[in-house]
Amino acid sequence: MPEQRHEKTYDTAAERPSLIQRIRGLLMFVDLPIKKKFLLFAGSTLLWFCLMATVTVVSMTSIHYKYYQVSEHIVPYRQAIDSALATLNDLDRTLRQIQETQVSQDSPGFGGARKQVEAIRATITELSLRQTSLPAKGTIVEQILQNMSKANPEGLQYLQNMLALTDRIDQTLDVFLQKKRQLLSNSGVTRESQAASFLAIRGQVAEAIALSTKHAERISTTYKTTKEELYETIRNSVHTILLLLIFASLLLALFTHWIIVAFYKPIKKITNQIESLSTGDIDLAKKVSISARDEIGTLSRKFNCLMESVHSMTIYKKVIEEDTSLEEVYHRLGEVFSNDLEIEQYTIYEVNTQIKEMHAAYPPLVGDVRLHCHDDILTDCNLCRAVKTGHNISSFAFSGICRYFLPEEGIGHVCVPMMLGGNTGGVVQFRFQLSTHSSSLSSNAAAQLFKAETYINQSLSVIEAKRLMQTLQDSALIDPLTGLYNRRFLQEHTKQIITGVLRRGKQIGLLVCDLDYFKQVNDTHGHDIGDLMLKETSAILKSSVRDADLVIRFGGEEFLVLLLDLEPEAALLVAEKIRVKMDQFRLRVGDTVLQKSISIGVSEFPLDTDGFWQAIKYADVALYQAKDSGRNRVVRFTPDMWKHGDF
Repeated sequence: MPEQRHEKTYDTAAERPSLIQRIRGLLMFVDLPIKKKFLLFAGSTLLWFCLMATVTVVSMTSIHYKYYQVSEHIVPYRQAIDSALATLNDLDRTLRQIQETQVSQDSPGFGGARKQVEAIRATITELSLRQTSLPAKGTIVEQILQNMSKANPEGLQYLQNMLALTDRIDQTLDVFLQKKRQLLSNSGVTRESQAASFLAIRGQVAEAIALSTKHAERISTTYKTTKEELYETIRNSVHTILLLLIFASLLLALFTHWIIVAFYKPIKKITNQIESLSTGDIDLAKKVSISARDEIGTLSRKFNCLMESVHSMTIYKKVIEEDTSLEEVYHRLGEVFSNDLEIEQYTIYEVNTQIKEMHAAYPPLVGDVRLHCHDDILTDCNLCRAVKTGHNISSFAFSGICRYFLPEEGIGHVCVPMMLGGNTGGVVQFRFQLSTHSSSLSSNAAAQLFKAETYINQSLSVIEAKRLMQTLQDSALIDPLTGLYNRRFLQEHTKQIITGVLRRGKQIGLLVCDLDYFKQVNDTHGHDIGDLMLKETSAILKSSVRDADLVIRFGGEEFLVLLLDLEPEAALLVAEKIRVKMDQFRLRVGDTVLQKSISIGVSEFPLDTDGFWQAIKYADVALYQAKDSGRNRVVRFTPDMWKHGDF
C-alpha cells in the first residue's frame, strides 16, 4: 500500500500556530511525521556516534603519532648518542693512555682505539640506516604515520656530520697511531709531529663529543616537549569525549522528553478517556489537548471529534427523551440532518404496520412540497421496499432498485428503515446528488449517511418508547369500539382547547347528539348490531366535520362534537347536515333494513356562556328539548330553556 501522506489540518483558526510556534515546532520536530522523527533520531544518533568515533580516532592517531616519534626517533637517537658519547669518551681516554705511556706497538690500546672508532661508526651507521629506510608496516594509518615521522632534518644532519667526523677521526687516528709507532721504533718521527697528530685526533673527538652532546640536549628537549604534547593530547581527548558524551546525553534526555510530550501524554490521555468511557465516569465535553501536529496530533484531533460526536449524541438523546411527543422527536432528528450533518434532502416516514399505512412525519407536506415516492405507499406500506425488507435500500448500489421511488435527474436515494421491536416502524429517505464520474456515493455523502444512521440508531429506543406511550395514552383516551375520543380525553385537554380558541377570538360549536330509540336495536337485533350501528354513526359524524374538529363518544349512544374556530350560529348548519346524513343512512341486517334518526342539541362557547362545561350542559338541555319535541331534529339552546338558576 502506498504511504499515506501526512497533512496538517487545523479545526479552527485559533489552532493555527504562530511563526514562533512554527519555529519552535521545527526545532523540536513537532511538525515532523513520526516516521521522520525516528529517522531523524536515528540519523542524529548515528551522527553523534560518528563524531565520537572521529574524535576518538583522531585522538588515538595523534597519540600514536607522538608515541611513534618517541619510540622510533627520539629513543633510538638518544640510545645511539649515549652509546656514541660513551665510546667517544673511552676513545679519548684510550688516546691519552697511548700518548702518555710508552707502550709497544703490540699494545691492546692501539687495537682498542681502532675498535672504538669502528663502534662509533657502526652505531651512527645503524641509526642512519634505521632513520632513512624504516620499513612500512602495520595498518594504512600506521604507514601514513611512519611516512609523516621520517622527516627529521636536524637528526639527519647530525648523522651526516657524525659520519663525516667519524671518517676524519678514523683517518687522523691512522696518522696518530702510525706516528706513535714510528716514534716508538725511532723511525725519524719527531715528538712535535706526533704531539700535533695527537692534538688533532683529540680535537676531532672533542668536536664529536660536543656535536653529540648538543644533539643529545636537543633530543632531550624534544622528548620533553613531545611527552608534554602527548599528555596534553590525552587530556584533550578525554575532555572532548566526555563533553561529547555529556552533550549527547543532554540531547538524548531532551529528545526523550519530547517523545514523552508528543507520544506518551496524548496517548495516556486518550487511554484515560477510553477507560472513563467504559465506566461512564467521563466529561465528554473535555477535549484531549493537542500539542503535536504529527500523526499523534491527528489521532488526538480525531479522538476529540469522536468525543464531540459521542457528546452530541448523548445530549441529543437526553433532549429527545425529554420531548413530549413523537412529532418533536422527528422534528429534532430532522434538524440534526439539516443543521449538523448538512443533508439537504430527506424525508422521515412513520409506519403503522397494523393498518399497513405510512405517512411523511417530517418535514410536513405543506404548500407545493411533494413526496419523492409514489402515493400508493401511503396506503400500502408493504409496497415500500425498505419497509418490506427491513434493509437499507440504495439506488447508488443498484440503479432503479425501488420501483416506487419517483426518479429525478441527477438524484439518487438511500432509504434507511427504523426497526422498532422487530418491525419497521419508520423509514428515513435521504437523497444525494449523483456523481458525474461514478454511480457510487461520494466520500462526503457516505460520511454524512454514516453519521445520520448513528443518530437514527440513537433515536430508535426513544421513538419506540414514545410510540408505546402514545399507544397506551391513546388506549386510555380513545373509545375502543368507535375509535373516537372519549370523555377522559375531553377532561384532559379542555384547558388547551379553550385557551387556543379564546386566543384566536373564535367560537366553539357544541353539538350533543343522541340516536333516537337506540335501545330497541339492542333489544331486537342484539348488541352486535347495536355496536355496528354505533360505528356507522361515528363514521357519519367524522365525515360531516373538518379534520380539525373533534368527535367524542360521550357515553352509550350519545356523542359530542366540538366545532373549533367557528363563526357564530354556524354550528346549526353542521348539525343539520349531520341529521340529514343520519336520516338518509340505511343499515341492512339480513333481510331487514334499519333506519335510525338522530337528535342534536346545539350551544356555542363563549357566546352562550363563558363556562365551557356549562355550554356542554346547555347543549344537553337543547338535546332533551329536541327529544321532547318529536326527535329527529336540531334544537339551538336559548336562555329560556334553563330553569335551574345559576349553573
